[in-house]
Amino acid sequence: MKLIILEQYDQVSEWAAKYVRNKILLFNPGPERYFTLGLPTGGTPLGCYKKLIEFYKNGEVSFQYVKTFNMDEYVGLPRDHPESYHSFMWNNFFKYIDIRAENVHILDGNAADLPSECQAFEKKIQDAGGIELFVGGIGPDGHIAFNEPGSSLVSRTRVKTLAMDTIQANARFFDGDLTKVPTMALTVGVGTVMEAKEVMILITGGHKAFALYKAIEEGVNHMWTVSAFQQHPQTLFVCDEDATLELRVKTVKYFKGMMHVHNKLVDPLPGSLKKN
Repeated sequence: MKLIILEQYDQVSEWAAKYVRNKILLFNPGPERYFTLGLPTGGTPLGCYKKLIEFYKNGEVSFQYVKTFNMDEYVGLPRDHPESYHSFMWNNFFKYIDIRAENVHILDGNAADLPSECQAFEKKIQDAGGIELFVGGIGPDGHIAFNEPGSSLVSRTRVKTLAMDTIQANARFFDGDLTKVPTMALTVGVGTVMEAKEVMILITGGHKAFALYKAIEEGVNHMWTVSAFQQHPQTLFVCDEDATLELRVKTVKYFKGMMHVHNKLVDPLPGSLKKN
């Protein structure tokens, strides 16, 4: 497990975007070999998406041979609703890059048979060869995707009832009206994300500090589902200074002492590996 500590949100966003860019370039995808990327929604990844759009426009990376799988979607919210995760992803990322619509995979919260939709999503991931890199964020209660506290740590894609803390946190996207926030969602499971070859979790802000503490300094606990990734062989937690406020001083000092190594992960790649 690696903990990347950066000063501010913008630096977290840039570091994460460079990491995604470099992973795609090193993979060197093509028509017979797609890079598979798991993606989150919410406020935290927006800065990362903006930087990836910038990298694409600068000719540094292409998404032509990238397949994406999103973590979750609300149940019952029309696909074209401005707060659906379909709308979020297209309006904040996909429409600005060269990804093909058929390579974008987002759960359908309006499917007639929701359990079958979840099973089909798992099969699509399997058929794509699994996820190379799953990017995620967490809630203040340490949940990843919509795997709320108490979720099984070996769970698969399924229908979930949202916790009141999550509904309250998401009310800001629905004019502050709790009655407008969907109460159910489709979500990948903790086990689904654990099967990715690599996982990168973005954590920013003081309101996420206790969740980060639970994620890395205490044991694996289904009440803090992000803690499961202590057991993943390739996990990156990327955070800002505010998110470290609940960590022990020696923990912060240890991981900051590794930054000279970690920053090599986002160094510019040799010209031969850049997008032509």
